[in-house]
Amino acid sequence: MTVRPVYLPPFRVDLDLRPGVPRVLPASALAAALAAALRAGGAPEPASAGLVLADDGELARLNAAHLGRRGPTDVLSFPLLPPRAFPGHPGRPAEPGPGARRVEPAFLLPPGTRLNLGDVVVSVERAIAQAEGGRGGQTGDLRWSAADELRLLVVHGGLHLCGWDHAEPEEEAAMRALERAILAAPGGGSRGRAAGSPAVSPGQ
Repeated sequence: MTVRPVYLPPFRVDLDLRPGVPRVLPASALAAALAAALRAGGAPEPASAGLVLADDGELARLNAAHLGRRGPTDVLSFPLLPPRAFPGHPGRPAEPGPGARRVEPAFLLPPGTRLNLGDVVVSVERAIAQAEGGRGGQTGDLRWSAADELRLLVVHGGLHLCGWDHAEPEEEAAMRALERAILAAPGGGSRGRAAGSPAVSPGQ
């Protein structure tokens, strides 16, 4: 296992490409997509996040171990900060009172140390299958490139690290709109193409 750090100030993305997993996009493009999501989600700065590119087998094991669900999914996020560490957004207003938006690590971090936001784990195998099978995008019925699908999943997982969810309609609509804006922006993703919902909605 080799972790490659990609620096995109104020963020560092620690990219882990598992053995045997296809290289659909350059590491720099994937790191840029995750960093764009962290920036849009109002992540504390400076910070780091892990991005693991895996296969269906690993996602199935994680899905069972952490969510009690059988079978693989396309992306899972493992945030290390509570939602109050991030700005409020439609469907999830900022928490009022003292402590809101204040991040309190379990121990004092040395000067210059980046706050670890958590990890995003993506099944590249599933991204390819969904894209080629017409089950990609936000609506789960889009046929587009595996690269575009992978970008969407990385952005989706990054927003989950920043306290976003899609359990309620208002927040889901706002999250999908933000994903489209990130992917359409230079450096964010898919050459201006609209994104559509992961066919297997991430169970986070």
